Amino acid sequence: MKTMTEETQSQRIARILADRIIAGDLAPGLRLRQDHVAAEFQVSHVPVREAFRELQAQGLAESQPRRGFRVTEFDVAELREVAEMRASLEALALRHAAPNLTRSILKEAEEVTRHGDRAISVRDWEAANRRFHRLILAPCRMPRLLRSIDDLQAASARFLFAAWRRDWEARTDHDHRAILEALGREQTELACATLARHVGWIGKRKPAMKNADPKETYEIPG
Repeated sequence: MKTMTEETQSQRIARILADRIIAGDLAPGLRLRQDHVAAEFQVSHVPVREAFRELQAQGLAESQPRRGFRVTEFDVAELREVAEMRASLEALALRHAAPNLTRSILKEAEEVTRHGDRAISVRDWEAANRRFHRLILAPCRMPRLLRSIDDLQAASARFLFAAWRRDWEARTDHDHRAILEALGREQTELACATLARHVGWIGKRKPAMKNADPKETYEIPG
């Protein structure tokens, strides 16, 4: 039976390893060694195995028969599926969240957007971007839906880091402002349509050639 300490340890390990995978610090195809991770975090193999299973559930790691776990390969083509799922699920969440959005939440989302505009790195921008989406979607009060969206956003974030890690430049997010403006006017369907286009249109781009630079074929998703 798991103890509360082991659950906390496994969640922490999974979160830190997920951040490293998303940022590209742990390369696609890299084997995740239980003994190395256990030594780094000074824990037994039990919470490490649980953390690996959590990464697998998020699509960030995969189990190999008799070889343990490795970081999943990054396939840009999969971004089409991720984008379409995000477009549908985030619009659904926003539709349910809209009646519960307060002026305080919208104001904070606007401040987060300004922070993203001033970001000096892709890591800083991605954190602000994810915070914006979480702020406007969390009031839907549908935890299972939000967990699914979190996993999809992690997949999108891998693409962001792969595309812009070395070539970052500041950008203004006009879509975020359009979404907030529509929500402020209680135009829920317009806000949902803008959000769906914002996160989903990337999946309609032409497919990337294998090993091509993602920036050459795809724009950056929100």
